[in-house]
Amino acid sequence: MFGLFKKKSKEEILQEKYKKLLKESFDLSKTNRSASDKKQAEAQAVLDEIESLKD
Repeated sequence: MFGLFKKKSKEEILQEKYKKLLKESFDLSKTNRSASDKKQAEAQAVLDEIESLKD
């Protein structure tokens, strides 16, 4: 109840974005490989940003 309105950290927001991009990449891999590769590259960029926050 008390954590209901807790603001998410930048890392949590990026992790959600990363998971979303990976799912989109997987879904696209079944129909359009080049679009899937682009989504995978975007996800990798987000992962790099998450790693830089941890340092």
